Amino acid sequence: MGEALKEATLALAFGDVPVGAVIVDRDGTIISRAHNTKEQLRDPTAHAETLAIRDACRITGDWRLTGLTLYVTKEPCIMCAGAILNARLSHLVYGATDTKAGAVNSIYNLLNDARLNHRVAVTSGILQGECTIILKEFFESLRRGCRAV
Repeated sequence: MGEALKEATLALAFGDVPVGAVIVDRDGTIISRAHNTKEQLRDPTAHAETLAIRDACRITGDWRLTGLTLYVTKEPCIMCAGAILNARLSHLVYGATDTKAGAVNSIYNLLNDARLNHRVAVTSGILQGECTIILKEFFESLRRGCRAV
């Protein structure tokens, strides 16, 4: 999760919501890493999770990321939860909860919906304090009229 937090800091430097993600194999080797670039690219799909998944698929040569774990600093939204399911990731680890758009535990539970054909093991609350603080500081700075912290 520490590496995902480093990615979140990069997003912050570009004025994006500070969310970072890394995908690792069973040995803990980082396969891909990404951070939000929605503002930078003017692309609503440029979330850390989707970018890390795209890169991992390119690197592994397969859209099926079975056996891999995604670490992300904030609970994924509906779009990202769908990408996690479609990529067949085995495990999701996230830090901060998202009570407004969380699609893993907060609002929806897409990754373990019995109506769907794939399930993902979920671990939440890892480095939750650190992951929450960077988000809180970012949104407080926006309310003060600053673009970046």
